[in-house]
Amino acid sequence: MEAILHGILLAFGLILPLGVQNIFIFSQGATQPSVLKAFPATITAAICDTILILLAVLGLSIIVLQLEGLRLALLIMGILFLLYMGYSIWKSKPATMVTGKSLTVKKQIVFAMSVSLLNPHAILDTIGVIGTSALKYGGKEQLLFTIACIAVSWSWFLGLTFAGATMKKIDGTGKWMVIFNKCSAVFIWGTAIYLLISLK
Repeated sequence: MEAILHGILLAFGLILPLGVQNIFIFSQGATQPSVLKAFPATITAAICDTILILLAVLGLSIIVLQLEGLRLALLIMGILFLLYMGYSIWKSKPATMVTGKSLTVKKQIVFAMSVSLLNPHAILDTIGVIGTSALKYGGKEQLLFTIACIAVSWSWFLGLTFAGATMKKIDGTGKWMVIFNKCSAVFIWGTAIYLLISLK
């Protein structure tokens, strides 16, 4: 029970803060014609998180934390990616409101993989925090800890998708979604600047 509770609390603590991944999944719920059509992004993000969690628990965290060059490369790639994502989100408009179009399944999957696997916060948090915490457990306890972390990830992304779909119903004009996009872009740029400062 301790391992399960630890996994749940730790995973929630890491996934709750507003980030590029959360913003993207929420926006898909808000811009796709139906919740089901937003599922490719949701499922892809959840699978990517599952892979990162499994790699962290299996010991990748120890390798990455010992290789300073790899950590630095991840941060630099992440900063460039965040700057680009911030620009894209700032320029974007609620697709269904403006053009009647939304991201295709292929684009959803590619974008979801990008925001999950090129996001330095997601990688370093998962590897550094979950991976290190998993070392505390062994055998069955470690398995339960891992399952709890993965279950939180899937539940959270599904919840975000439904929250985005609910916002679309409330915000019929798309006005609030535009404001949300602008605020999200500023937040993402702020994250990139913070990471840039941390390189010094």
